[in-house]
Amino acid sequence: MAVTKAVASPKEFVVSEVEKDPEVEKDPVEAQEAAANFRVKFFSAQDALVLEKMETGTPTASYNDLLLRRQALQLSLSRGFDTLLSLAAVRGVQPLEYQQQTVSHVLRNLRGRVLLCDEVGLGKTVEAGLIMMEYLLRGLVRKVLILTPPTLVEQWQEEMRTKFNLDFVTYDSAAFKAAPNPWTAFSHIIASLDTAKREAHSQQVLEAEYDLVIVDEAHHLKNNRTKAYQLVSHLKKKYILLLTATPVENDLGELFNLITLLLPGQLETAASFKRKYISRGDPLKVKNVADLKRLMREVMVRNRRSETGAISSRRRAEVIEVNLSAAEKAFYQRLTTFVRGYYTPGASSPTTGVNRFVLKMLQREAGSSPEAVLSTLSKMALNLDHPAPLRNVCNTLAAQAGEIKERSKATALMRLLEKIDDQVILFTGFRETQQSLAALLREHGLQIAELHGNMRRLEKEEQVRLFMNEAKVLVTTETGSEGRNLQFCRNLINYDLPWNPMRIEQRIGRIHRLGQTRNVYIYNLSAAGTVESYILELLDAKINMFQLVVGELDMILGNLKEKREFEDIIMDIWSSYADEQELERQMDHLGEELMAARDHYQAVKELDDRLLGELLPNE
Repeated sequence: MAVTKAVASPKEFVVSEVEKDPEVEKDPVEAQEAAANFRVKFFSAQDALVLEKMETGTPTASYNDLLLRRQALQLSLSRGFDTLLSLAAVRGVQPLEYQQQTVSHVLRNLRGRVLLCDEVGLGKTVEAGLIMMEYLLRGLVRKVLILTPPTLVEQWQEEMRTKFNLDFVTYDSAAFKAAPNPWTAFSHIIASLDTAKREAHSQQVLEAEYDLVIVDEAHHLKNNRTKAYQLVSHLKKKYILLLTATPVENDLGELFNLITLLLPGQLETAASFKRKYISRGDPLKVKNVADLKRLMREVMVRNRRSETGAISSRRRAEVIEVNLSAAEKAFYQRLTTFVRGYYTPGASSPTTGVNRFVLKMLQREAGSSPEAVLSTLSKMALNLDHPAPLRNVCNTLAAQAGEIKERSKATALMRLLEKIDDQVILFTGFRETQQSLAALLREHGLQIAELHGNMRRLEKEEQVRLFMNEAKVLVTTETGSEGRNLQFCRNLINYDLPWNPMRIEQRIGRIHRLGQTRNVYIYNLSAAGTVESYILELLDAKINMFQLVVGELDMILGNLKEKREFEDIIMDIWSSYADEQELERQMDHLGEELMAARDHYQAVKELDDRLLGELLPNE
């Protein structure tokens, strides 16, 4: 049954329907009679009277009632929430049964206001995206705001684009910054919660109206006296999803604060909650468990790994140490001296005439291959905006890079590939390195597939099929593999290492994900004396990153005292200390902070498992 398209007023509705009748002529008198007959024929006496008054301009209090009835009729004719429309709209992901059940439960029973507390790695992002899509497809949501920690903004943008085919503008993009009031100008926004709560932005954020707000890592809102909590509390929103695997950290009052953000009054007041449900003298001991369970089930969902059967495979990681040749080592040291001379730690903008991002890129490229760094140095040497002395240095460094004949990491790679009798994904962060590695592997008679950011979608799909069916090695960049599920492969080699740990996690996530049935093996090539060797020491030896469950890394990084990008912290340390002993001391200090953050996360995780296990059993 078709639903009549909404029109501006009841009068226009009647006229539009009458005009569809071929027996009605356009004579005004006959049109009025036809309209009257139409009202009697299709509407109750009460509604017909309302329509007649509206046609004659007579005001009536029943107008809103009529519109509500028409809206209810339209909704009753649409497919119910028992049928998930989003399943046909998502790409590259097959939601599991527990995720589909979660989405249906949120839509049908929780009215789009929920605390999603799945254990780490079970796909809360996918669940939130599916809920969002259901509302978008039904026309119940148009404007969406996603608030995350700064380190997860890019990851959320990629997830929304690759899995849900939705383009979200990020708060740090040029388009967002150029808009007079970007918080009202864009319909789909991903922003850092830290940015949104600042006085420079909070007023505009609070002026905007949002149909749906999603807050990731919502445990950062546990304190109701913070600016972040107050911002989310006062946002104009219809639906809200709070995502966290650890809603309780210090006491049950934090759980009260989060649930009050969703449904004020659900747990009554803070005083009554404490009196009814928290044992005297122990803020983590629950009383009246049955009553609290009933109230929490009305606003909370928690899926457990043990109950879902998700990702049973494990990770195995190995560091392949590489000794650079004399020429490679001399070049790396000379380039590092150049970078340290121009890079200003802690500065937010260039102070030496050279872009900080370019300097960081040079240092990263030098750890990958001469081909990668040579490209950037050549461009800098040709840049007439740079002073002549700087261009001369870039020319000299480029010439030195071009003279390097050895490729120690490439030699180590070939030895490693001989030992792996299975398919392998070979990751690099740079297109020039990817090209040189592809050529090298072909020279050695290996059949390979390639992925990089310059390929079109159909080309990428063809290469994935080639890798799936014939090729032994897939040589890819991060951008080339975005949105690709490659869990039919279980071996991954990091030829070079991203400085952002979340990018390392994303690489691993291409194969260690839902649907992977075998253990995953990760091989990291590490050249001694490079930034990457220090990063591997920090992430592998200090926090055992490669053994973590999917999603745990961002929880640990979120506990660091310094709320900056990890790669900026690394670059500031690297550029500040040329003395090797002092450099190691500073890196060790960062390692101790990482270990403390890991220990804190483990303690909180154990606490939440115990409390939520008591409050939300599988019933």
